[in-house]
Amino acid sequence: MFIHRYPQKSTWAELIRRPVLKKEEVSEIVSDIFKKVEREGDQALLEFSKKFDSADIGSISVSQDEIEEAETLVSEELKKAIQVAKENITLFHASQETEIQKIETMKGVVCWRENRAVEKVGIYIPGGTAPLFSTVLMLAVPAQLAGCKEIVLCTPPDKSGTINPAILYTAKLCGITRIFKTGGAQAVAAMTIGTESVPNVYKIFGPGNQFVVAAKEYAQNYGVAIDMPAGPSEVLVIADEYAVPAFCAADLLSQAEHGSDSQVVFITTDLAILNETIEEIHSQVEKLPRNEFAQQSLDNSHFILLNTVEEAVSLSNLYAPEHLILALNDFEKYIPAVQSAGSVFLGNYSCESAGDYASGTNHTLPTNGFARNYSGVSLDSFVKKITFQHLSKQGLQNLGKTIKIMAEAEGLSAHKNAVSIRLK
Repeated sequence: MFIHRYPQKSTWAELIRRPVLKKEEVSEIVSDIFKKVEREGDQALLEFSKKFDSADIGSISVSQDEIEEAETLVSEELKKAIQVAKENITLFHASQETEIQKIETMKGVVCWRENRAVEKVGIYIPGGTAPLFSTVLMLAVPAQLAGCKEIVLCTPPDKSGTINPAILYTAKLCGITRIFKTGGAQAVAAMTIGTESVPNVYKIFGPGNQFVVAAKEYAQNYGVAIDMPAGPSEVLVIADEYAVPAFCAADLLSQAEHGSDSQVVFITTDLAILNETIEEIHSQVEKLPRNEFAQQSLDNSHFILLNTVEEAVSLSNLYAPEHLILALNDFEKYIPAVQSAGSVFLGNYSCESAGDYASGTNHTLPTNGFARNYSGVSLDSFVKKITFQHLSKQGLQNLGKTIKIMAEAEGLSAHKNAVSIRLK
């Protein structure tokens, strides 16, 4: 880990620079995967499953029998937890629905906007070392609320060719029945291009490794939208003298355990809190089953001592973290100063895990600095907004002169004539 005491502001940007991935090599691999999926369809997906997941599967599609069997393999305790989380996520995202509001901009000219669901969406759920069934909730719930007609889910199989039962149970709970055993960049390619089994979609959602991220970006070349550019998970914690070092350490480790490329940043105004948090990290990391991932992530982490909380928030805005924790006594004072963050957690008891699982907010968030210009997934992510206008005869008479003058000034005579012909 890197420890910085009172770094000069001129060094901040370099100090928190994220690790740079070898994009050229990744892009070439992704391009080849897309070409193979486009040529060979399902057969390519089967070969990639054997190559990347060591899974020799006979069919891409998850059967209804597999979905029903999965339900029996999930404990009642976990089912209840998933149901509670689903209720909270549904409640929060349903609150984002808006009513149609018609505005008469001038007499006889009425304008408004209406939502229409993205009809076909694809959800990518990572498997591997951490099968993220929670992400099924985060993406399927708002997709259902938005009214998406077709929701496709892709997730990689394990070596035995099966899908984690919690993923299948959660998918069924959210009304998803089109589930496919394919992961990585090839899953994104399948949802982009379409194969014999996997339908092509209009927008792709979900996190993943650097190949999945690159594949989502590549999919845009085919006219398919994505939720956001993304990268490895990250958290930034700002702590004052009232913070609890054990809590701060636990939050930092909760992100570090995602993978070796995850990044954690700790900023404090108190030297004792800095030292105690580092001690807590050394103590807690040894007890984690995934301590190898966490330790590798911590090797690239930053622990920073600054003079004021105002400076800490400024540095955070520059970094634009996926998750921001304000472990501050007077956190409300600093809320207006937060300009760039995916999701913010306030006070000593708002652990980042709450947002990851069950508080109700969405955990699919912009990473790698994209919180400067992207929002996390919400109900709006699954809809298009279409504007409407109605001009009465009187409305066109009231507005016509303005339109004609502007059209003539731009040299667009046909635009002017579309008004004039009606006013005659």
